Amino acid sequence: MTSGMTGLAALAAVVLTAACTSGTDAIDPEGKTFDAVAPAEVVTLTGTEPFWNVRIAGSEAIWTTPENQPEGTRFAVTRFAGNNGLGFSGTMAGTAFTATLTPGECNDGMSDRRFPFVATIALGGETLQGCGYTDRQPYTGDPAP
Repeated sequence: MTSGMTGLAALAAVVLTAACTSGTDAIDPEGKTFDAVAPAEVVTLTGTEPFWNVRIAGSEAIWTTPENQPEGTRFAVTRFAGNNGLGFSGTMAGTAFTATLTPGECNDGMSDRRFPFVATIALGGETLQGCGYTDRQPYTGDPAP
């Protein structure tokens, strides 16, 4: 299995695990696709240890880390709606990129911010965990902790 496929398999396992949770998850029993984030909303995914950020507007993503700020790396993504969240896929600098955004309260562990979504990134054989928000569904807490 290639490293990209390994990352994708890990990401699929995370998504399937999230789909199996009970309670008030966003899974529609009739299989309706996730529609809580409009296509026009700007999605931001962020993580710590290591620090990373992805801003997705339409079909363009910008990946930033402390090493490539402020401009970041721009690349095209395709959006797809699943039963319990959104997915984005593309190729960044020759490396397969897949991201998921699923509903659920999230805390980045370094601030007092609360985010409305959980983020998972598969990139270059690595799986990164983080939080997400949109321009219409922002995080709460200190804007500059």
